[in-house]
Amino acid sequence: MTLNYSGMILAAGFGKRMMPLTKDLPKPLISINGITLLDNAINFLIKLGCCQIIINTHYHPLKIEKAIKRRKDIHDIKLIYEREILDTGGAVKNAIPYCKNENLLVINSDILWRQDNIKDAQLLIRNCLSKKLPHLLLAERAKSFGMYKKQGDFILKKKKILRFEEGQNIFFYSGLQMLTLDILNDFSKNRFSFNDVWDSLIAKEELLGEIMKTNWYHVGDINGLAIVKTLNP
Repeated sequence: MTLNYSGMILAAGFGKRMMPLTKDLPKPLISINGITLLDNAINFLIKLGCCQIIINTHYHPLKIEKAIKRRKDIHDIKLIYEREILDTGGAVKNAIPYCKNENLLVINSDILWRQDNIKDAQLLIRNCLSKKLPHLLLAERAKSFGMYKKQGDFILKKKKILRFEEGQNIFFYSGLQMLTLDILNDFSKNRFSFNDVWDSLIAKEELLGEIMKTNWYHVGDINGLAIVKTLNP
């Protein structure tokens, strides 16, 4: 694939739902079958062809820095420390000066990404680059593991994303999105959620989506962690 996009891993959170495992350890460094969630996300982005990877940190940043230095591969990885957590949208806005590309693939660090998810992500990337509109990767409830919400995050109508409505098919945000950095130009605050960005795009009918064909594993709490630890590496 053409290397014309950067990747960013959101890794600044406290991981409160993972306590007591995260008392002295950032959630991205929790290990599953011999690999940390952070390394899993990095490896996934490398397989997708990201020419640069940015990671935001806040909670135990030196431990994340040490973990990155232990990696044996040579890759363009930039750590950005946030003195105060900037939330998801603010974190990406804060990273703009460090991005080498206008196109950015943003990934959550609390998902166990697997080899069979690659094709889903590649389709998302291709469609975003060709249509030049931000895309979210969605997971349907039947193929979602470790997520227990009774309501979905979004619905999809002719590839356009809308907010979830009662009685509609349930789709969860997978933790993977592709965007162009200019969509953040209208947001002047330093700290804000990507939900604000998505709502603005939905109002303009400029947020598109793809549905995963493969299973999705969310590692947001102890129950989700227990599920993924039973999987084959």
